[in-house]
Amino acid sequence: MTGPSDGSAESVYAQPGSGARLDWGLAGAAELSRVCAVLVIVDVLSFTTSVEVAVARGMRVHPFPWGAQAAEYATRVGAVAAVGRRAVTPDHPWSLSPAALYTAPVVPDLVLPSPNGSAISAAASATGLPVVAACLRNASAVGRWLLAQGYGSTTAPIGVVAAGERWPDESLRPGVEDQLGAAAVLDALSTVSGGLSVEAALALAALNSLPDVPAAVRGSVSGRELVSRGFGQDVEIAVQIGVSDVVPVLRNGVYSPA
Repeated sequence: MTGPSDGSAESVYAQPGSGARLDWGLAGAAELSRVCAVLVIVDVLSFTTSVEVAVARGMRVHPFPWGAQAAEYATRVGAVAAVGRRAVTPDHPWSLSPAALYTAPVVPDLVLPSPNGSAISAAASATGLPVVAACLRNASAVGRWLLAQGYGSTTAPIGVVAAGERWPDESLRPGVEDQLGAAAVLDALSTVSGGLSVEAALALAALNSLPDVPAAVRGSVSGRELVSRGFGQDVEIAVQIGVSDVVPVLRNGVYSPA
């Protein structure tokens, strides 16, 4: 059986013949990047929500894979490195927390590492494709921007990547919050000339079947995990739907406003 790495320019794994496509995680992003004209990364809890908050406040965000090298990289590029939520101090309040970034002092450049959305963004940046950070807060704005740029045909398809989470063995754990965030972007793209792939259409159908999206995110595994760890405010910021017109676009390895 052939697989995603079989070298085909438009393999079945890339959902050919559609204008907007959906896949998961780092491997899904790699597959869609082979044929799509633009990638949209969705990591609602919490990378892309944090990116939206930081960029809206005037910070440039550098994605970086999770790890100890983030501080070294930040020093090299003249930025401040965000730390884990529990590692914040009064002197260093920047972390992978939308609530923390709402109140932390604005810095020109912020390195924001995470094991999912940030790692995917960093890898996608190397492809040279335009990369956009989307969440529930700005999904409609992202969709409008993509359409205005002319994306969404079968010759310039949009690849929407739900970041997902990780199991202890590092395998992908699909997250309800990222599926819903991705579907919110797809809802704004439902009129693309190339149509939605089956995978994208099913995600959108799930979104449309839910009477209360914020409640679904709060009740998800990831939402409950953050609440149980004392970071419920991060969830509340992430479930604010359509409150932002900021479209963070990754250029030369840095997210800044479109």
